[in-house]
Amino acid sequence: MIEIRNVSKTFDGSKAVDNVSVNIKENTVFGLIGTNGAGKSTVLRMVAGVLEPDEGEIAIDGLPVFDNMEAKKNLYFIADEPYFFANANAMDMQKYLTTVYPEFAVNDFYHYLMNFGLDKKRKINTYSKGMKKQLALICGICSNTKYLLCDETFDGLDPVMRQGVKSIFASEMEKRGLTPIIASHNLRELEDICDHVGLLHKGGVLLSKDLEDMKCNIQKIQCVFATNEDEAKAISVLEIMKNEKRGSLSTLTVRGNRAEILAVFATVNTVFFEALPLSLEEIFISETEVVGYDIKKLILG
Repeated sequence: MIEIRNVSKTFDGSKAVDNVSVNIKENTVFGLIGTNGAGKSTVLRMVAGVLEPDEGEIAIDGLPVFDNMEAKKNLYFIADEPYFFANANAMDMQKYLTTVYPEFAVNDFYHYLMNFGLDKKRKINTYSKGMKKQLALICGICSNTKYLLCDETFDGLDPVMRQGVKSIFASEMEKRGLTPIIASHNLRELEDICDHVGLLHKGGVLLSKDLEDMKCNIQKIQCVFATNEDEAKAISVLEIMKNEKRGSLSTLTVRGNRAEILAVFATVNTVFFEALPLSLEEIFISETEVVGYDIKKLILG
């Protein structure tokens, strides 16, 4: 487990990370969401041991990470702009990383290079941005570390390549218990892969929850009540997070489990009733609006 406890970091008098506390469980995909400047990259760099927190502490499996090689051997950090040696090719990077990560999967590395269409002898500085991202991901996956820290992982990858990378993550999680931690400014990008999502805003954690718990505990109902009395009765006993009305059609976002909410609607008369699944985007909009923020401005632009 990665434990981030009351961590803060300031640069030139400006607080980039403000009292952040998050636990990241093993063998899950953790998504760190936030706009540019929200503190995502700074948090990842502190988790990787690249930066030292001004306050608080970060532990990897119980070991403090900063200036601790024993803790760092369990993680691989992929920066937003991956660094490669000048004039190096993929083969050079493999040879170097094998000395740093003794369990580096050499055969898998060249297998992935071939599948991704990357020339192992071509100079990396002639690669496109997307190709560099692909190579960085291959290096990280083949390092065989327990934790893989990814800053804007999918930025620069085409849709087909994104799905390919997600499939590799799923395979590695099943095979060896990989735990990817993915920072992104794009909420939609992570919807189909994350188990837990943390939302950063202005350096602090606005929300951190398991997606399955969130999905099970928030329901979206579209209905037309038979009478105003039926509508008032239902609303009086439901925990309404959002109530939108177009003509006679009500769209309710309701906190609670599905069975309990359906039981309430069974006691009132409706002309039309439908329970709909919520997207990750809708869940976050609902949760953040409750605490006074508009995620549509924070994340969705």
